[in-house]
Amino acid sequence: MIRGITSLDDKQFHLHVFACKNVTIFHLNIKAPGDSPNTDGIHMGRSTGINIIDSKIGTGDDCISLGDGNRDILIQKVACGPGHGISIGSLGKYENEEPVVGVKVVDCNLRNTMNGVRIKIWPASLPGASSNMHFENIYMRNVSNPVIIDQVYCPWNQCKAQIPSKIKISQVSFKNIRGTSQTKEAVKLLCSNEIPCENVEITDIDLAYQGSDGPATSQCTNVNPTILGKQNPPACTLK
Repeated sequence: MIRGITSLDDKQFHLHVFACKNVTIFHLNIKAPGDSPNTDGIHMGRSTGINIIDSKIGTGDDCISLGDGNRDILIQKVACGPGHGISIGSLGKYENEEPVVGVKVVDCNLRNTMNGVRIKIWPASLPGASSNMHFENIYMRNVSNPVIIDQVYCPWNQCKAQIPSKIKISQVSFKNIRGTSQTKEAVKLLCSNEIPCENVEITDIDLAYQGSDGPATSQCTNVNPTILGKQNPPACTLK
């Protein structure tokens, strides 16, 4: 168990969990300025049975990021902000990546972040798969891009965006996600046009947008999600 540690103004990852098994991280307090690049709070790679519980993370990059090869990960009662949100990925940039299987992000609070909860995958990736990823009971306040699957993730144009991702995404759910969005497009599910996402569920989404350009919208490409409960914005407004 890692418990009760404060990390302040690290130059890169505050905590890097790699090739670990059965670790619980509890009551962590991570602080870095919102404009400090690449200062991920917790980054995980190729680890199994990792629990991150009841922690506060504010950084200039992802509060928590999961690289390839992670299995059976629980992220619960984490307060994130500032930062880039809670991310699975990025995936698909390198050869010999391993699947991500079994991630639960529950009972978390995100405030003033550049992204909310997201799965980010590079285009032109080699064949692979990631599955069983679930986000539930998430509160967001002033969050840009609150809900994202992005299989055309290409920061700084460092990729061949015209070549579709070959990573299969399946068994994903976003449930009871509520709060306020800083961007008009509050829900964005952008899947590969070569290998569409499967078994995606969106349930009880309530994300208000107060911009002058009208109410919030959502976008779905190469995915036909199961839609249940309240949907604000209406599910898959743009296709």
